Amino acid sequence: MDKSLWKWVSGSAIIGSLCCLPSVILVMFGLASVSSAAALSDTLYWGTGGYWWFRPTMLGLASLFVIFGLVMYFRNKGICTLDDVKRQRRKIINTSLLVLVIAYLSYLLLNYVILTEIGILLGLEWESSRIWN
Repeated sequence: MDKSLWKWVSGSAIIGSLCCLPSVILVMFGLASVSSAAALSDTLYWGTGGYWWFRPTMLGLASLFVIFGLVMYFRNKGICTLDDVKRQRRKIINTSLLVLVIAYLSYLLLNYVILTEIGILLGLEWESSRIWN
């Protein structure tokens, strides 16, 4: 696959993880205390304090990133008309399914493994969200 498609997929994983990423970055660079970063993460992840819209919006934007990346990828490959789509239907379906699975797995890896472990190492109270105990 094209390098630009990987950029869209990794960008979607980062956008999808914006509920937890700011907390880790703020603590890592010493810009926030652990308790305030944990409160920010709870607010963005669970939607407390009127921010119920944040996480669904970020997940929606991440999905749009993947879809836009796929459209741009196929246009760069010369698949621009509906006739081209019909002729190369199998390639489009297989590539799209592969990219969607990779995007979802990269989101899970970044959000629930990497960020969780870094957050726990930094002192955030994320033990309960650890996949393995």
